Amino acid sequence: MPLQATSGAASYDAFGGGAAAVPQYIEDVFSTYLYTGNGASGQSIVNGIDLSTKGGLVWLKSRTTPSGSSDNNLYDTARGASQLLISNTTAGNTTATRLSFQTTGFNLTNEASSTNESGVSYVSWTFREQPKFFDIVTYTGNGSTQNIAHNLGSVPGCIIVKRLNNASNTGWPVYHRYDYTRHGFLNTSDTFTTAQEETWFGNNVISVAPTSTVFTVGNNQDINANTNTYVAYIFAHNAGGFGLTGTDNVISCGSFTTDGSGVASVNLGFEPQWLLLKNSTISEDWWLFDTMRRLTASNTERYLIPSSSIAEGNATGVSINSTGFTTVNGTISNSSTYIYVAIRRGPMKVPTSGTSVFGLNARTGTGANATVTGNAGVTDLAIVKNKESTPVWLWSSRLTNTGYLSSNAATSETAAGTTILQAIPWDVMDGVKVGTTSTITNASSNTFINYLFKRAPSFFDVVCYTGTGVARTINHNLGVAPELMIVRSRSAAANWEVYAAPLGATKYLRLDLTSAAGTYSDFWNDTAPTASVFTVATDADVNGSGRTQVAYLFATCAGVSKVGSYTGTATTLQIDCGFTAGARFVLIKRTNSTGDWYVWDTARGIVSGNDSYLLLNSTAAEVTSTDYIDTYSAGFEISSTAPAAINASGGAFIFLAIA
Repeated sequence: MPLQATSGAASYDAFGGGAAAVPQYIEDVFSTYLYTGNGASGQSIVNGIDLSTKGGLVWLKSRTTPSGSSDNNLYDTARGASQLLISNTTAGNTTATRLSFQTTGFNLTNEASSTNESGVSYVSWTFREQPKFFDIVTYTGNGSTQNIAHNLGSVPGCIIVKRLNNASNTGWPVYHRYDYTRHGFLNTSDTFTTAQEETWFGNNVISVAPTSTVFTVGNNQDINANTNTYVAYIFAHNAGGFGLTGTDNVISCGSFTTDGSGVASVNLGFEPQWLLLKNSTISEDWWLFDTMRRLTASNTERYLIPSSSIAEGNATGVSINSTGFTTVNGTISNSSTYIYVAIRRGPMKVPTSGTSVFGLNARTGTGANATVTGNAGVTDLAIVKNKESTPVWLWSSRLTNTGYLSSNAATSETAAGTTILQAIPWDVMDGVKVGTTSTITNASSNTFINYLFKRAPSFFDVVCYTGTGVARTINHNLGVAPELMIVRSRSAAANWEVYAAPLGATKYLRLDLTSAAGTYSDFWNDTAPTASVFTVATDADVNGSGRTQVAYLFATCAGVSKVGSYTGTATTLQIDCGFTAGARFVLIKRTNSTGDWYVWDTARGIVSGNDSYLLLNSTAAEVTSTDYIDTYSAGFEISSTAPAAINASGGAFIFLAIA
């Protein structure tokens, strides 16, 4: 039966049939989750997906070599947690009790190789049943033709079927909407074919396209043998049903044709986090890409990469942007037609607490490989500083992978090396993996501060793009107009150019300098950003032709973050950010005169006494002997003892505060 959405407050018609449901979001129904096996029963994979009451599919694959099987293991709630299918073989259903379904994910049992071997790395993809996203149907064949009812609530974009009680001849037949007169097989590299299609997804006379309530199967034994049992995994296509209004698409099943260089651009209308890809015209493997598995260029595992960092993973053949993806000349074949199933990146929900999207911690270096954690979920930007010494600031993001920039310098992006960041720094569900001996990130006995940001609507976004030298707009996924934009060239030496909404689009600041706000049209083209795009003009620092760029976008999110401005008084000044328990992070910059970029945080102390600060534009060690800001439940308080760079009478200041 149709499944009811479970999050949000407003109601809308989610199913297209009049049934009321509250808003649904992609993070409620899909997850890519990385874990390391521990060989013990009861390892809990908490991905936020309710499988036990809502139903769904868990797809598991080892990433490093186990002692035994490295098959694709599929478990679903329709067949039961003890029933295993392997998508790379023709084998039927087998009994293998290796996991149990939970309301927040699934639990693993002790298993030698395929799901939970100690020390082996795994990836899991979890699909929850939800109208207009994904459905699971089991049925019994009749040896003739029949219509199979489903609860997708929309016309399927892709259907994958498997015979359960017998090993079939060809395995896993696949329907895809790009051509309903063809079918392929998930377990082979064969091309999609029209051969006897009417006996597969048809009525034995002609091929039959599925509808919003049924799909048709013919008399082929792999899809409808008499008395045999089957499971079908059904994926929606551009059906809406998500977001506050229930109109947002989260899954798209389409096709594209590459040019003579193996390049094509696909506009999905959203940034994908998961992509199933198959060449339909020549024999090629099925490829699975996702944004979580960030690896070195030499690794053969495939993942989605940003279009501005193709060199970091050229063999993958796919890059991403804020509205879709672009193929690159690598594993992608020239002049070929590909089909795909793409799932939207989350989160879609606007956060309601700062701790869900921003983590900070002060730690002592270990001099050995370590994982810096402290965020409630995936980290998209890590900023690290040695508190007691003078190494550079490290800014590194999931999209830019192993490189880092320094906010105190105008130098181009630096390759981290394994002493600064591990070879696969983002291969973790929370935080970033730092290296061994570097004073920048983890030297033994040195103390560090770490800021961990998660991309989320209305709070923070990261955008990578390549400059053109021509004024243009850049898509983003912040969902609201950015109020603070920090833009930096990655491939060339450049200043850190800053847009701040309180100053307007004709003004700019520089994060790596102390200078006052300047007036210049060639950064933002005198155009304020919108909820979907920001504008860059012709200056090389923000749009140099061929330069790879990164932009960090911040906005005010009620109760979570505040981008604002104030006028100094040289007396005690309370800044109301709309918080209830005070700010955990505060950044301040004077704009009408010179001044540093001051940073405070509660990990190092925002208290009634002295408060340690660092300067984003300087390598200097933290200053611990001053009392320039204090606690204030609605935001933060500026002390009357603060210098002119923070509280000059009549001075103009901007700030970013995070609860």
